[in-house]
Amino acid sequence: MTRYFTEDGNNIPVTVVQAGPCVVTQVKTTETDGYSAVQLAMDDIKPRRSTMPQIGHDAKAGTAPKRVHREIRCDDDAEAESFELGQTVDLSCFEGQCFVDVTGTSKGKGFQGVMKRHNFRGLEASHGTQRKHRSAGSIGGHATNLGTGPKVKKGKKMAGHMGSERVTVRSLDVVSIDSDKNLLLLKGPVPGPAEGYLFIRAAKRLYKSKAHVQAKA
Repeated sequence: MTRYFTEDGNNIPVTVVQAGPCVVTQVKTTETDGYSAVQLAMDDIKPRRSTMPQIGHDAKAGTAPKRVHREIRCDDDAEAESFELGQTVDLSCFEGQCFVDVTGTSKGKGFQGVMKRHNFRGLEASHGTQRKHRSAGSIGGHATNLGTGPKVKKGKKMAGHMGSERVTVRSLDVVSIDSDKNLLLLKGPVPGPAEGYLFIRAAKRLYKSKAHVQAKA
């Protein structure tokens, strides 16, 4: 993340994302695959780090093996067929777009207790509590529904794996686009670690205030 100064002197916190360029590696239609979609790929890798089927798949599009492949559904065959194998997709597709949705994999936190994972307050800090201050407490007090037997209810908040989940941040402001360097400056943070992979699309749902700004763009 860094900061971006507008012409009137405002300081905006932004995340710099290297968005593409992507290559069209497959075009799916209803006749051949049962649905309409376009597959995009990015980030060249060494052939020895890929697989033979993947190398052959990318070679059909006339490109080197790629690290990341992502399929995007289309409304109909006409939209899918507007793309060609080997076509390059860059930031020009975001021209005039004020807001985007960003999807990524959040940072993994490993196995965590209930205080960190679910914001439990923990047990009392008095002398009567012995080495159980961060415990979840009783888990079976409300466990027996009529006819379901003695077991913990589904969805009970307990310790477990935290993070490393698919997260979508909606309606981030597009502050600036650098088409020459394929850089997209988005207001605020995005999910995942540094150098992680993101899926960026035009915003699907907008509040009235942002919808008004997009309509004027």
